[in-house]
Amino acid sequence: MKLAEIYRLAVQLGKDSDIRGNYLDHLLNENHKHFEQLTEAEQYFYDQQALENPFNDTRVLVGTGEEEISSILCGIDMETQELLLADRLSQKGYKIDLVLAHHPEGIAEAELHEVMQMQADMLEQMGVPINVGEGLMASRINEVRRGRMPLNHQRAVDAARLLNIPFMCAHTAADNLANRYMQNLLEPAKIVTVGDIMDLLMEIPEYIEARRLKAGPTIIMGNSRRRAGKIFVKFSGGTATADKAYEKLAQAGVGTIIGMHMSEKHRLAARDNNLNVIIAGHMASDSLGMNLLLDELEQRGVDVIPCSGLIRVKRFAGSEIH
Repeated sequence: MKLAEIYRLAVQLGKDSDIRGNYLDHLLNENHKHFEQLTEAEQYFYDQQALENPFNDTRVLVGTGEEEISSILCGIDMETQELLLADRLSQKGYKIDLVLAHHPEGIAEAELHEVMQMQADMLEQMGVPINVGEGLMASRINEVRRGRMPLNHQRAVDAARLLNIPFMCAHTAADNLANRYMQNLLEPAKIVTVGDIMDLLMEIPEYIEARRLKAGPTIIMGNSRRRAGKIFVKFSGGTATADKAYEKLAQAGVGTIIGMHMSEKHRLAARDNNLNVIIAGHMASDSLGMNLLLDELEQRGVDVIPCSGLIRVKRFAGSEIH
C-alpha cells in the first residue's frame, strides 16, 4: 500500500465508527466554506488535510504519501527513541517503511483540542442536551489548548525527517474503532452489576494481557456488586472530558463510566455524583483500537512490528492471536 492509502483508510474507518454519523459531512463542508473565505496568505497557514479529514489528531507527519509501505513499526507512543529504534532495526536487516504512532505528534498534537468537540455529541448520546454539552466542552477545550501550547510538538517529527522515515499518527480514528467495539459488546450483554462489566472486559485478549502486566481493568469508584445502570463508554474524544460533565451524566441517568484513564480531580467529581468508574487500562484500550486498524492493513499485505506498549491481537480469519 502507499502511505496515502493507509492514511485514507485510517480516516475512513474512523469516520465509519464515529457516533456523529452524517454530521461529519456538515463539519467538513464548513471547513471548505471557511477555507474558501480566507485570503491567499491565510490559506498558506491552513491545514488542508482538515478539508477531507475531520480528525485533527490523525495525520501524515513525514512523507509525500507516494511511499510504498510493506512493513510498519507501530506503537502507542512513537517518539524520537522509537524512531531511532526503527533506524537501528533497519540496520539489523528488518525492513521498516513507516513508523505509525497512536498518540499524536507534530501538528496532530498541537491541534488535539479540536477533536474534543465530539465529546458534546458523546454526552448527548447519554442524554445530556447538546447545548449543555457544547457549553461544558468549550472551556475544557480551551484549557487543553492552552496546556499544550508550550510543548515541543515537532521534536519527534524532526527526528523522523532527519532519519528519512515516513511517519504517521492515528489517534481519534483508532479510538473511534475501540469505542464502537466496546459499545457493540455491551449492547447485547446481560449487564446487571459493575462486576458483569469487569467479566466482559476480561474476555478481551488485550485486557487479559494487560492484567498479566499489572495494568488491566480496575474499578476505581464503586464496587463489583453495585448495579451498573446506564453505561457510558469514554474511549474517544481526544482526552479527558470537563469535570462538570459528571454531574450532567448522573442527572441523565448514567450509572457507570468505562474509561481509559482518569485524573484524581475527575475521580472525585465522579464520586460526588455517585458514579461507578471502571478504568479499562490506557495502553490496552489504545491497543484495541489500533489492532482493529492494523488488522485491515495486514489483510492488505502490510506487515506490522509492534512495540511501545502496543499489545498486538489479530482478529481476522487465518491470523494467530499473539
